[in-house]
Amino acid sequence: MQTKNPIITFSILNYGEIEVELFPADAPNTVNNFLTYVKENYYDNLIFHRIIAGFMIQGGQGASSHPSIAGEFIANGFNNPIKHTKGVISMARTQDKNSQTSQFFLMHENAPHLDGQYAAFGKTIKGQEIIDQIAAVKTNAYDRPLEDVVIKTIAYELNGYEIKEPVYMKKG
Repeated sequence: MQTKNPIITFSILNYGEIEVELFPADAPNTVNNFLTYVKENYYDNLIFHRIIAGFMIQGGQGASSHPSIAGEFIANGFNNPIKHTKGVISMARTQDKNSQTSQFFLMHENAPHLDGQYAAFGKTIKGQEIIDQIAAVKTNAYDRPLEDVVIKTIAYELNGYEIKEPVYMKKG
């Protein structure tokens, strides 16, 4: 029996830790997909490759090891009530509503225009000041930080939650 939601802890080189509570009741496949990548240590030593102060910090860019999943958000026919408020974690995607793989973003500030358009799946419970510090780094014209902001590791506590095999999009 699940006692509480899973917690992930980002360890960010030279910055500290960010703890995020995941909400599998609101976005189950998204949580399973993200935890699958975390469990495989996929995010270790990747960077926050896109940083926009007042908006979000984005990470997880690399050679995704799994197919995409369907977007769990209202505009895609899925009732996800999580709003894109400061500290929320959400999945990045292309214009294709079913293109979520490994990339995610942490909200630096509220972004209501994303509500119902992207699969939010958790919220920061400790370390918002770390997100604030990262959002303040200098970036180039493409929002890439001039100095790498490295995710050393992401640890997880399942708290009774069992990671299920994500439902992937069928190719072709």
